[in-house]
Amino acid sequence: MIDLRAKIREVPDFPTPGVGFKDITPLLADPQALRETVRQLASWIEQKNCDLVIGAEARGFILGPAIAMEANVGFVPARRPGKLPPETISVTYALEYGQNSLELHPDLIPKGSKVVIHDDVLATGGTVEGIRKLVEQLGAEVVGTCFIIELTFLEGRKRLDGMDVHALITY
Repeated sequence: MIDLRAKIREVPDFPTPGVGFKDITPLLADPQALRETVRQLASWIEQKNCDLVIGAEARGFILGPAIAMEANVGFVPARRPGKLPPETISVTYALEYGQNSLELHPDLIPKGSKVVIHDDVLATGGTVEGIRKLVEQLGAEVVGTCFIIELTFLEGRKRLDGMDVHALITY
């Protein structure tokens, strides 16, 4: 078994002073760690019997398509404003150090579909909470959320109360 935690690099004071950024790029650069990460997340997603994985920009859709493919489901990106043509719906939400907005193609998330939201890190939960609002607005259901890393000290799970949350590594 590969120690995935050993493949995470902490970058102090990035992107702002006081933040210890968890850098997943060493994990992505290691083929065995990358394969194991995709395998573990896809295995969890397969148990959710979902139709789609939604990956949050930017790092949520680095692995999102690979996880979706391994789990034999579709993938939909949640992107920053102005990146997706033609019609989109959007949400603005708070982050641990600012705010952000994401957009989705409404025609790619059919009413009644079951969705898992994937992002690299669960911090405050704002990103997932925002995507969840969009998914529910479209009449679909979020059946779970999965992450490589969860920063438990930021208590993002509280914000996602009632959602099935899965993380491979916790800090």
